[in-house]
Amino acid sequence: MSQEDRPRWTFLTNHAQVLLCIADDPGIRLRDIGARVGITERAAHRIVGELEGSGYVARRRNGRRNQYTVISNVPLPDPLASKQRLGDLLTVLGGKGASRTSIASARPDGLDA
Repeated sequence: MSQEDRPRWTFLTNHAQVLLCIADDPGIRLRDIGARVGITERAAHRIVGELEGSGYVARRRNGRRNQYTVISNVPLPDPLASKQRLGDLLTVLGGKGASRTSIASARPDGLDA
């Protein structure tokens, strides 16, 4: 399929694409997330904040940069996939990102989801 023949829509939301960027590179900068996803740095910041606020990502300061941890065992928010865990999605979509050490099997507060 040529670039011209591709649909203008995508299967993955911006939230899913941002999550894949973080799983692939836990030290990624917001401007780099924006460039990879095709959104502004400000939109990337908002999405990362929403992912963090919902318990899908933890953020820790490492010098002047952020280091992210994907919380893999939280359920997906989608009604059709609510029995699946975030790690399942990353395994299917990302492959290499799902095996990284940046992915935690429990929430950072020590509670299981």
